[in-house]
Amino acid sequence: MAGVLVVTGGSRGIGAAICLLAAEHGYDIVVNYVTDIEAANAVVEHVRACGQQALAVRADVSNEDEVHNLFETAAAIGPLTRLVNNAGITGFTPGRLDEQRVSSVRRVLDVNVTGVFLCAREAVRRMSTRYGGGGGAIVNVSSTAARLGSAGEWVHYAASKAAVETMTLGLAQEVAGERIRVNAVAPGTVETGLHAGAGLPDRLERLAPSIPLGRPARPEEIAEAVLWLLSPAASYATGAVLPIGGGR
Repeated sequence: MAGVLVVTGGSRGIGAAICLLAAEHGYDIVVNYVTDIEAANAVVEHVRACGQQALAVRADVSNEDEVHNLFETAAAIGPLTRLVNNAGITGFTPGRLDEQRVSSVRRVLDVNVTGVFLCAREAVRRMSTRYGGGGGAIVNVSSTAARLGSAGEWVHYAASKAAVETMTLGLAQEVAGERIRVNAVAPGTVETGLHAGAGLPDRLERLAPSIPLGRPARPEEIAEAVLWLLSPAASYATGAVLPIGGGR
């Protein structure tokens, strides 16, 4: 048995793809969501169809009490062995930094940075040998925006993902001796509803020519990288950030 995996933002897009592929690899899955319970339940049913246990748990990852409840609920299906910090938002509207509302920037930082911190903290408290755990692995979902800057659209989002990468490196060093590996993937442009939801329905087509591979990624392609980092095949990888941007 691969163990229990918590995937934040697991009801749609990259998160859902991770859940579905992880079920095929033998993981029991806790699907975290915030608003779309129908999508979360659909992922749960798919996981169960693979013969694995699954739960859908609502939690805003920026809320400390809700995150604690998420991990306490996850214990109902077994000891935690893996975490994917996938939940993330770009903000209310795209645009230059000087056009952004501070409320939007604060919300992005709350979800994308504080959320990763809170979930990682709960995971370490359950997986670390320091707390009597058996070890495990954490994968944080960053973005190539952390390196590219996302000028003219989401500089604050890019900054939040740079913080995720720094947190990945530091936490990896802290818990390496406690049988926990911490890595990140940094997807580029991916075929999800994020772009249309952020008010940029043509973004995939617009950016495709700038990608050396000539197309956006499919969520399943990102999931494959995440599952590798979670697996024993990546046993000597910790503190790494794996870019998956099609060469961009």
